[in-house]
Amino acid sequence: MSPFFQKHENGVITIDAGYIRQGFAASHLILERGHAVFVEAGTSHSVRDFLEVLENEGIPRENVDYVMVTHVHLDHAGGAGALIRELPNAMLVVHPKGARHMIDPTRLVQGTTAVYGEEKMQSLYGEIIPIPKERVIIAEDNMRLDFQGRPFYFFDGPGHARHHYCVFDERFGNFFSGDNFGISYRELDNRNGPFIFPSTTPVQFEPQLMHQTLNRIMEQKPQNAYLTHYGRVSELQALADDLRRRLDLFVDLAESLRNREESRVNELEKGIRKILLSELENHECRLELEQIDDLLQYDYVLNAQGIDTWLKRSSRVS
Repeated sequence: MSPFFQKHENGVITIDAGYIRQGFAASHLILERGHAVFVEAGTSHSVRDFLEVLENEGIPRENVDYVMVTHVHLDHAGGAGALIRELPNAMLVVHPKGARHMIDPTRLVQGTTAVYGEEKMQSLYGEIIPIPKERVIIAEDNMRLDFQGRPFYFFDGPGHARHHYCVFDERFGNFFSGDNFGISYRELDNRNGPFIFPSTTPVQFEPQLMHQTLNRIMEQKPQNAYLTHYGRVSELQALADDLRRRLDLFVDLAESLRNREESRVNELEKGIRKILLSELENHECRLELEQIDDLLQYDYVLNAQGIDTWLKRSSRVS
């Protein structure tokens, strides 16, 4: 089966990572002067499709300069080792707090296997391959990296995860935001534009930091955001306002359930669903309820788990 991809201007191609379903997770291939960069590595199962698109574009594997992973959650970075192995000159660019997990992914694999079990772990992510230390670049806060004369600016972006950076393609105003500019599935687009909501998945969701990272993204006056989940969105000021408001709705829901630990995850899941369905109605979404639930069920569950983890952690701190 041929890979699903979409070409944009400025040499950016969104490639479906083949994770969960079509249109759920992406890598963004950036082309410049016959060279290439991958932003996000998908899973080990994604690598074949990524390489096929690269070949279709006439880019030799040795001309891939960087693989940039915004953070080390396995839908973003699980395929990094397998991809790097196929790209002889590529360097991995990773957040300081994520680098050790790419060099030695033992703890990542153990933690994910504990959640999913061995069989589902293999089905979702495949083999997680270590990356040699000498092929890793640490993306410190405010780092700039030259890609064939095209400058990229990196900054620390906590909120979704503490091992998360955002990367700004300064020449064209493109942000590659990982999960820090939310989730926006193209199936929910309509005449009112994209629908977007926060990604509050486990285990390091922190709403105050997510607000701060959103502010820092918008300070750069970006033109487009390229989301891992999923694709390109524009008109970012309105979307940023939507993200902030929906993040606050999630937090208000969480606070209302702070003292109900026993049934809280289930109540959070129901509450998140209720919020998003109400927001989608205001967005004039015309999809059937069953279609919406099919698209968002995975997010209801993971966002609830992440908010519950934050509540437990913040209760211990207080």
